[in-house]
Amino acid sequence: MVAPGWTGHHPGVDFAQAQQVFLAPPDSERPPAGVPDTPARRLRDAAEPIATISIWGRQLNERLSALGLDFLTGYVWARAAPMGEPTAPVVVAAFGVFEPGLVTGLYAEARSRASRDAVLAARERGAVESLRALLPDADVTDAAAALRRGTDVAARHLVGRPLFAGLVSLPWPEDPLGQLWHAAVMLREYRGDVHLAAGVAADLTGVQMNLMTEYWVGWAHTEYAGTRGWSAEAMAEADADLVRRGLVADGALTERGRRLRDGIEQQTEAALAPVLDAIGPELPTLTRQLDEWSAAIVTGGAAPPDVYKRISG
Repeated sequence: MVAPGWTGHHPGVDFAQAQQVFLAPPDSERPPAGVPDTPARRLRDAAEPIATISIWGRQLNERLSALGLDFLTGYVWARAAPMGEPTAPVVVAAFGVFEPGLVTGLYAEARSRASRDAVLAARERGAVESLRALLPDADVTDAAAALRRGTDVAARHLVGRPLFAGLVSLPWPEDPLGQLWHAAVMLREYRGDVHLAAGVAADLTGVQMNLMTEYWVGWAHTEYAGTRGWSAEAMAEADADLVRRGLVADGALTERGRRLRDGIEQQTEAALAPVLDAIGPELPTLTRQLDEWSAAIVTGGAAPPDVYKRISG
């Protein structure tokens, strides 16, 4: 979410600048990503641009800007706010793969500028307005209901899922577009919390989780990890440790490293099984519909056109 290697007090990044950096197409065609093609992964990827409208929605960012938040402070506070008003170390722990000093500084600045209630209101209203502008004729009622069946089941499993639990604590939006978005974000954060826990169980640090994902997906080295605020030195040290552990060699995952990263993905997907079961036989139809809406969101400039960015979030 920042320029590679950046740490410390941020100079201010407005929405237009963020769009230029993160919503630009890749310089060259990406080779196929090395991710599994499973029902859980397909649903996750189909829902991603809908969920991240609370990052990339123009109307949402305008509402956060009116509160005195720029792109980065708005991102951190809007994502953390469902959890309440936690201290910075709690946000660092929940966000996981971001450089701790970056998160701490952004969070402190954001809280000095806008209240939690104001941020939550701007987040929901802005998400609805952004989706309405991009999907003006979409009937999302059935899709929102299907996703909600899944997230209602997931809500029985809160242990170790702080970002998801924060979303569970919020009332559901009344607007159908808001319900679709809220369910998509819940799915995203539930999966993300599980994924982070699996990475911790594999004895990976936050920066190493980023690096392992780079190798697994097919990124150029540090191209993705650097956008999470890690310095070149921190990434080099983390990578050297992966080499020492036999997980990486010659700029690629070893067989052992591939097994470990595949295992993290398998653990993540296993936690989604009850969600998919609750959605039921509608899952393929739901996934296709979400894909269509998400394609419109990408075309509308409110999600990264780079597929690597969408699948790595």
